[in-house]
Amino acid sequence: MFDTIIVGAGFAGAVMAERLANERGQKVLIIEKRTHIAGNAYDRFDEKGVLIHQYGPHIFHTKLKHVWDYLSRFTEWRIYHHEVLGSIDGQLVPIPFNLNSLHALLPDELADSLERKLVNVFGYNTKVPILRLRESDDEELKWLAEFVYEKIFLHYTMKQWGVSPEELNPHVTGRVPVYVSRDNRYFQDRYQGMPKDGYTRLFERMLSHPNIKLMLNTDYKEILEVDPDSGLIRVFGQPFAGKVIFTGKIDEFFDYRLGELPYRSLRFQFETLDQASYQPTGTINYPNDYDFTRITEFNHLTGQRDSRYTTIVKEFPQPYERHTPGREVPYYPVPNPENGDLYAEYRRLARELDRVVFLGRLAEYTYYDMDAVVSKALKVFEERF
Repeated sequence: MFDTIIVGAGFAGAVMAERLANERGQKVLIIEKRTHIAGNAYDRFDEKGVLIHQYGPHIFHTKLKHVWDYLSRFTEWRIYHHEVLGSIDGQLVPIPFNLNSLHALLPDELADSLERKLVNVFGYNTKVPILRLRESDDEELKWLAEFVYEKIFLHYTMKQWGVSPEELNPHVTGRVPVYVSRDNRYFQDRYQGMPKDGYTRLFERMLSHPNIKLMLNTDYKEILEVDPDSGLIRVFGQPFAGKVIFTGKIDEFFDYRLGELPYRSLRFQFETLDQASYQPTGTINYPNDYDFTRITEFNHLTGQRDSRYTTIVKEFPQPYERHTPGREVPYYPVPNPENGDLYAEYRRLARELDRVVFLGRLAEYTYYDMDAVVSKALKVFEERF
């Protein structure tokens, strides 16, 4: 009945299904554990008619023209440049920390001196990873590094990941820069925006093909059997000769035979308010206060102005526990050398399965932005199908 079975209806699975159906004429079955498509990008209207992102804010941005052009087949875009403020010492200042943040928080003379040194040493409009700034020979720049590290980076990281920054891979800490600029945008990518009708509608259009069938609210193990040792695949109890694209947790696929890969989970607390607006920007970070990391107000992101209500969400990081309700959704791999070694062992097992393709954040144990996973899916389609 089907040429390819796809586990998961997020970006990785949906892109592959669309390409296989439209470009290869394949019949595709998507199996999705949740009751909806679109993965963590899923959005919906709440009971007051406010469009919300069920799993936290998703702002699309990319430097990759081919990714923007591809997704533009399925959506028009609302041009949107995301700005984030951080609550630091009782003030709201731009995040990432930039020259405007510098002058808002520090005395004028010190701020002027630091700005001159940052521009002279690193150049204007550059992003300096906080850990690199800490290695500076200049005492004032070292002091600034410690100030930013303490006020913006350290406690936020410990809340988000449950460990200190030094326990994570450098590429994670490198994502948090000091921006030698007065550009308050959170992203500087060439293409930025929000799907005009929302992410779920984008996915509906992507998957609107007679060759694509969906099974929602279904654990893939009810339908699909893959013997990791022999490579034999059965679907609905019958031998299957096609390929499987797996976008779930790679350790789950192998029944945790090498142990569990750690993840971080999130808890979202939504509040709908009878007022037009709650905060000045889409997201405000709280690095040092409260148990949540940030508050997002969706009307800023979606541009929705036809409601008397606004909805906000507070985001609480928490440990991932697959058997504990409320903690059982894995959002982020925890990138450190030990976990990387365990993933590499699973990856070796995966390479032995010629007809199973592992793709996406959970399957590759990699922190992917949305554009990166779309780009990877398009590449895998061209190279392996």
